[in-house]
Amino acid sequence: MTNCPVTTEVSGRAAAFDPFGDGYQQDPPAYVAWSRESEPVFYSPVLDYWVVTRYDDIKAIFRDNITFSPAVALEKITPTSREAEDVLRSYDYGMARTLVNEDEPAHMERRRALMGPFSPEHLAHHEPMVRRLVREHVDRFVDDGRAELVNQMFWEIPLTVALEFLGVPDDDKPTLREYSVAHTVNTWGRPQPEEQVAVAHAVGNFWQYAGEVLDRMRERPDDTGWMQYGIRTQRELPEVVTDSYLHSMMMAGIVAAHETTANGIANAVKLLLENREVWDQICADPSLIPNAVEECLRHNGSQAAWRRITTRPTEVGGVALPEGARILMVSASGNHDPRRFEDPELVDVRRDDAADHLTFGYGAHQCLGKNLARMEMQIFLEELTGRLPHMRLAEQDFTYVPNTSFRGPEHLWVEWDPTANPERRDPTVLQPRVEVNIGEPTSAHHSRPMRVVRVADVAKGVRHLVLESADGTPLPAFTPGSHVDVECGDTGVVRQYSLCGTPPSPVQPPGCPLPHVPRPDRYEIAVAREDESRGGSAWVHDEVAEGDVLTVRGPRNHFRLPSAARRYVFVAGGIGITPIRSMAGQARRDGVPYEIHYLGRDRSAMAFLDELLLEHGDRLHVHCSSEGTRADLRALMSDLDDDARDGAVHVYACGPQRMIDVLTTSTETWPEDALVVEHFASALGELDPEHEHEFAVHLEDSDVDLVVPRDRTLLQTLRDAGVQIPSNCQEGLCGTCEVPVLRGDVDHRDVVLTAAERRECSRMMACCSRAAGDRLVLGL
Repeated sequence: MTNCPVTTEVSGRAAAFDPFGDGYQQDPPAYVAWSRESEPVFYSPVLDYWVVTRYDDIKAIFRDNITFSPAVALEKITPTSREAEDVLRSYDYGMARTLVNEDEPAHMERRRALMGPFSPEHLAHHEPMVRRLVREHVDRFVDDGRAELVNQMFWEIPLTVALEFLGVPDDDKPTLREYSVAHTVNTWGRPQPEEQVAVAHAVGNFWQYAGEVLDRMRERPDDTGWMQYGIRTQRELPEVVTDSYLHSMMMAGIVAAHETTANGIANAVKLLLENREVWDQICADPSLIPNAVEECLRHNGSQAAWRRITTRPTEVGGVALPEGARILMVSASGNHDPRRFEDPELVDVRRDDAADHLTFGYGAHQCLGKNLARMEMQIFLEELTGRLPHMRLAEQDFTYVPNTSFRGPEHLWVEWDPTANPERRDPTVLQPRVEVNIGEPTSAHHSRPMRVVRVADVAKGVRHLVLESADGTPLPAFTPGSHVDVECGDTGVVRQYSLCGTPPSPVQPPGCPLPHVPRPDRYEIAVAREDESRGGSAWVHDEVAEGDVLTVRGPRNHFRLPSAARRYVFVAGGIGITPIRSMAGQARRDGVPYEIHYLGRDRSAMAFLDELLLEHGDRLHVHCSSEGTRADLRALMSDLDDDARDGAVHVYACGPQRMIDVLTTSTETWPEDALVVEHFASALGELDPEHEHEFAVHLEDSDVDLVVPRDRTLLQTLRDAGVQIPSNCQEGLCGTCEVPVLRGDVDHRDVVLTAAERRECSRMMACCSRAAGDRLVLGL
């Protein structure tokens, strides 16, 4: 860009942003925490890049790969010196487009042509080899009492697996590691001028090596391996899979297939050993390992950032960007965004949305090899937690190869007492302890055991449960509006209940740049017995007693308060008081003006009424139909009309459908975020084939085409095809079955997504929503 793209003054922190410094290398999310909170899109004059740090903004960029081209994903972030360029030319270096940095439509055509070996059934063939390699490497040091895991294990095994997967001979592993590091530094690092020539020689040798191996492969195209698969595909699609493309993919594939996995497992083990209670959890319960992998990838992933360039003037997070603007998306920061993840700093291996991390990217360019990496990381953790549960981090300083995007410790020293090795007493620890999960974890991998410590009736037909962690592990902090999923015994029923306690007050310890919310020691829910219960409320009332252990998932929040508000009006109908109780408690604590309108038939059936009157005084307005004080909601909304249009008031409501309908019709001309509602019942009827139409669905990541018939839901069709999508309510109420939409218009029928989210059309609830047209493309 020839002119400065910034028309306003660059802030001091933006000007000082240095992704090559130790602060960013050690902890990227913490380094840019200030940006997530106050300047989520900023221009870095040091990089000549726009930096984006919030989850939703990053995901929106990933989703629109036309406006935000990946063309710069492999561009050298530090310009190469003339001497280094001369060196690269001497090797005929010609790195071209790959699956990482190619634009549409060529990208998707090539991706679809080459994705066959990444299917779960193909990846499963590699599991025995991975297990054998991990076992052999641990055997070499298990009795030593000390090991440097990066050099003794974490680099060599993923490299061996990568070469096996690619079909490359593994006799040059030490040299390939040197080449791989050089490629990382050359592309994403900041080598000094005197280093650039040496790096260029290594990259040039890497390029020539890739070409020589590819030539040998062409002589044996029927051998196993992804590159041989590409050679065979080239026979059928020579215009799609070209010679230069195969050469570039050979080099890029060696790096992508092993370096991110090597860094990922090193980061994971470091993170878990730094959080000893979490390490002990998965040692005791290896069924947690698949979700522990996702949580480690979210909390401390090996891919810290991705890059894009704008193809037209556009906006990100309300900030105008010109055509040709280079963007650094700090995905590691998005993975710590509290607007997306409850209590994001907590390492929570039971987090039920951990797999929504951005470490593998998102959308059409999401990492093809993600499930191979997941498999390897699961097997690493299974072996280490089973054979060396007493392992601990040695005293050391952690260093990283300075670059913007790939990160993992260069060394990871661990120690243990070999006389305490479990296998010396119990040889059964050498047997596989858990079935490898190829793909995202299922609900069985991230449930949370919670003990019922108090049961009380707080109104006629309303039971109040107080829950605490059954295994002593910390509970995630939650924000008002959050809910948890509760498995109702062996009924097969799962129901969502709002957390109705007030979160602890934020604290800001000395030296900490941002306040944080302390973690609660218990959760509270309240359940109304429904006359026509489908199993949930009746089970809670009839079966649950103090001392019982319930299976719980969450918390998650689809009913979140805004980051700033001038005034709140809360409207609760019946058991809809549960999220409002928590919201009003926070408004009172934060000093934000508010009022509560609590609607019910009779005071005896209105939960927490006496407590709310005592806490909120004249801010609480009780509308009780048996006393003739029925609420006039239309008049109330009319009185708020001017303030709502000016953004001076936010109305939050939860209650029966008829109440929500009145509020919605009374506020149709308001800004869409002025009224926010949560439903606890669905108006969704049975699927009527006479009024539905058939539509096609393409699963982009899997290259699978499906047809959803008139009499089946998308969720049913996906499950029929073996795609395991979690779901609970199956009525569009809970948000559990959300799937990513890449292209196509959606007929939204849920009550979870906001109007803005529906217009964006980047996700849908598979249990109820359908295609508005003839075809949808999903990121599955």
